[in-house]
This record gives sequence, C-alpha cells and structure tokens, in this order.
Amino acid sequence: MAAAGPGAAPGAAPYGNFPNYSRFHPPEERLRLLPAGLLRSLFPTEPRPLLALDVGCNSGELSVALYRHLLGLPEGSADLSQPADDLKLLCCDIDPTLVARAQQGSPFPTHISFATLDIMDPPARAALLGSYLRRFGRSAFDLCFCMSLTMWIHLHHGDGGLQQLLALLSSLCSYLLLEPQPWRCYRAAARRQRRLGRGGLEHFCSLGIRGDMAQELSLILTRDCSMQLVASFGPTSWGRSLLLFRAGRRQGGEGHGQS
Repeated sequence: MAAAGPGAAPGAAPYGNFPNYSRFHPPEERLRLLPAGLLRSLFPTEPRPLLALDVGCNSGELSVALYRHLLGLPEGSADLSQPADDLKLLCCDIDPTLVARAQQGSPFPTHISFATLDIMDPPARAALLGSYLRRFGRSAFDLCFCMSLTMWIHLHHGDGGLQQLLALLSSLCSYLLLEPQPWRCYRAAARRQRRLGRGGLEHFCSLGIRGDMAQELSLILTRDCSMQLVASFGPTSWGRSLLLFRAGRRQGGEGHGQS
C-alpha cells in the first residue's frame, strides 16, 4: 500500500497513513507535555539499553522527536554512542512508503530501526518483534508508544480488533504511552470516506465502544489487561491527552528476562 500523495485529500489515507502528518500534528505539541527526565524516573536501575516500540510511526518525525526528548539529546544531534546507547527504538508502520521515508531521514540509524508491519497480522508481527527482542536477549519491551493509532485499528477491525490491540500492547511492554483519538475524529474520518465514495469503514456504525474514548480505552487496559494508569499528560492543542500505563505484573525489570 502506497502513501497518499502530498496533494491528496485526507480521506485518501484510510489507515491514518497521512504523508504530511507532522505538519498538522507537530511533535513539539506532545513533547511539551512530557516531563524532563521521564525515562530515568520510569527506569532508574534497569540495565541498558532500554528497548522501546513505536506502533504506527508514520514517516518517523514523532519517533525521532520522542527519542531525542527521552534521552535529552539536542535538536540537530546526529548518531551518537552516548547517551543514545541507553535506548534502542523499533518503529513500525503499515505503509512501506512512509517507512522508507523514515529510514532515509533518520539521524540515528544505529539506534532507531524502521520496519513495515501490519500490527494486526500475527505471523508478521511475531517474526519482526521476536527477531528484534532476541537480538538483545529480551522477552518484552520496556516502553511502547501508540500515538493516534487506536481509532484506525478500531474502524478497520471493530471492537474486537481494538481489544486485541490493547491486549497485545499490554503484553509487550512494561510501560505504554497511548494517545487515543476522541470520538469526534471517528465521525470526521467516516465523513471523509463517504465524501470520497470510499468503503472500508464498515465497522463504524456497529461499534459498541464509543463516546469518551480515553476513558473507554483506559477501562479496557485497567480492567481486562492488568495495567495501571499512572499519569495523564495533556491536552495537546488538538484536544488529546497522552496516557501512561504501567503493566501490573511488572516487578523491577522483568522484561529483561531471556526469551
């Protein structure tokens, strides 16, 4: 699947694979909400490198910005050995064109990896994530990012697909940073698709999980996935909060076990 062209209508990106996403949702808006020293406060004693996963990375601008922010790296810094060795980041997206753009533009090619992946494809997911974790002798990631992706999974895979995604993410990491889209974004996405005469959002009318999506996703993660909501950062200028969850089973670096 190719990314929609630069001049295409937003509805031409039915999986949220907008080619210029960072222009209308700039990374700085999220970064200003995240406290300095967050990575060190979450993982004060765990062995390095820490491993992070960014699901739905688009063309990588936010991934790189999060990486810089978490490590306190100055804007414009290039590939480094320290302190960048504190964190390795695997980023994936369904759109190979956007992934190729991210790979070409990455200032940290030895520390940030980009790969094409449909996160809802179990064999492909197991192959990519399993291979990456085994490189470090690990069974799980320390931190996962899921930024403005949940709506697209929900619209294309229904309530069951959304629940599967959240269960998967909770099983993959010690901490999850989640940015859910509000319900008004669902209505806008469905409206754009109708105007373009496109299908593909047939689940929209049958969704039972709706309303306050931040609250609904928090409920699923805490009730069904044994996670705890530890912080809510926000809102951004476009009215979304960043929710930080901790795996309830986590006990001092459990994710560093051998796979």
